[in-house]
Amino acid sequence: MGDSLLRFAGFELDLQRAELRGPEGTPIKLRPKTFEMLRLFATSGGRVLSKQELMEAVWPNVHVGEDSLFQCIRELRTALGDERRQLIKLASGGGYLLATEVEAAPESGPAQARPDADEVAAPPPAEVAAARPQRAIFGLSRQATVAAVVGLCVIVMGLAVAAPVLKPDLLFRRTPPRLAVMPIAGDRNDPRGAAMAAEVTARLTDGFAKIQNISVVAPRMAARGGDSTAASAASSDYELRGELERSDKSWTLRARIIKAATAEVQSVVAASVAADEADAQLAQSRLVAGVGHGLARRLNEILESRAPRPLAAGASAGGDKVAVEQALASINQTTRERFGAAQAMLQKALSDDPDNLDIAVALASLQMRGIQMVWFSPEEAVAVEARANATLEQALRSKPNSIPVLEATCRFLSATNHFVESLVTCAKALSFDPWNGSALYLIGLGQVYLGRFDDALATFQQADRYDTPPASRWTWLLGAGMTYALMGRFEEALPWLQRSIAVTPGTGRSHFLLAAAYQRSGRTEEARAAMQEGLRLRPGTTKRNVSPPMKNASPVCLAAWERVVQAEVDAGLPQQ
Repeated sequence: MGDSLLRFAGFELDLQRAELRGPEGTPIKLRPKTFEMLRLFATSGGRVLSKQELMEAVWPNVHVGEDSLFQCIRELRTALGDERRQLIKLASGGGYLLATEVEAAPESGPAQARPDADEVAAPPPAEVAAARPQRAIFGLSRQATVAAVVGLCVIVMGLAVAAPVLKPDLLFRRTPPRLAVMPIAGDRNDPRGAAMAAEVTARLTDGFAKIQNISVVAPRMAARGGDSTAASAASSDYELRGELERSDKSWTLRARIIKAATAEVQSVVAASVAADEADAQLAQSRLVAGVGHGLARRLNEILESRAPRPLAAGASAGGDKVAVEQALASINQTTRERFGAAQAMLQKALSDDPDNLDIAVALASLQMRGIQMVWFSPEEAVAVEARANATLEQALRSKPNSIPVLEATCRFLSATNHFVESLVTCAKALSFDPWNGSALYLIGLGQVYLGRFDDALATFQQADRYDTPPASRWTWLLGAGMTYALMGRFEEALPWLQRSIAVTPGTGRSHFLLAAAYQRSGRTEEARAAMQEGLRLRPGTTKRNVSPPMKNASPVCLAAWERVVQAEVDAGLPQQ
């Protein structure tokens, strides 16, 4: 199919402009790899494309794992609103197809071509205007012209009155800030280092291109004309610059966001991986995610910032950030005691500054984790949920694109078993920070409860490839182990659960799953030991209360949990 404009299911795929447009003609942002995959589906004539065929076409001459393929499939389904998987379907043989009719749209002539957003209609030539009767202006009679001018004045006056109320974006379309991703500097005398720097640059560009409220200037564009510094400063609001260094033991990537107009450094982040890492793709993913995660959050903070608010009496500037960071640090090991200390810390900070929305959101997010871990009584949980819901509704009105607000809302929806809504909110959080392991974990958790185990496993594995933020590492490790157990693949669950417990040994719930995995793997003594440790950490746990809340879970998930709980009982979990 050689046509440049294709239509399917209400969407338009413009191959010439490399653009997907929705039913209203609104462009839908896709990563280059994701767009290329959609192009393959749309031009395949409805046939099934195997995983191998897709990977070889989208990533030619590059070895990638299936997680990259699954990520593109997820992004396509999100862009197309295909939560029920009716458009991008998994075929019985393991491949995928676009299950809808694709038709070629008629080519528009020059006069009917869609103008670019920054194009305006040219005025009529002077000789044509002069030839028109003097009583007609723009083709209107004198009476019609007067009426049009009066109407225009009324509209302008109305907008002037409404301007303080309406958001500026509703009146004037703002150009998104432009970020120039400059080539990462590497050792030119080291071919391996230069190649690594080029790959890291490409991955950073690809990652930041996913962020929906910025526009990315790729290195080759910024460097056009030979002077990359001058070109990027002239065409961008911010620049991303960095250096990649290799020592005997590690690769280290240092990167920073710079305000182009003033050369002021906005954020600096560094990440390292072992130099002897055999998987080059994994090393690149972790370097890029390590710096990308921190820089994306800082950029989001800059773009979502508001005018400074007067602090309450006794509060110090920056105190809210310190309180939040200390609270998060205190729960890295996630025990009930550490949770209590973090909650007290945030409650104290909020009592000192009761109007501080950032602290209130952090407290709501922390308490949602407490609900997930069943560290509140049922009565307390009801009150906590009500307060958190009110806080997050206010926060979303104030900062609808704030990563911390979206994360907290995602956790709230997950903790209250609204899994479909949680997937949507977490996907929005990822649209501002594509390397957000916490959001990926919550997406995977939602997929588990919806019975989509294959998708959940791919999501947890993607989070593990990014490994950011490290404080949340135990969550996606636990998620992968839990998913393998629910799939009945207990031996494969073991290393993931063991790694999770090595990071965070105090939850108890991980030990129960580990006991089930040992039991079904025929390692009964280790199963008994794991169960005893879990009961020590969570005394009073029985068959009746060992499972997390299962409201709204799919029948597939419920049945799988029953099998896991039975394995836990066989390993020594009390019946009641």
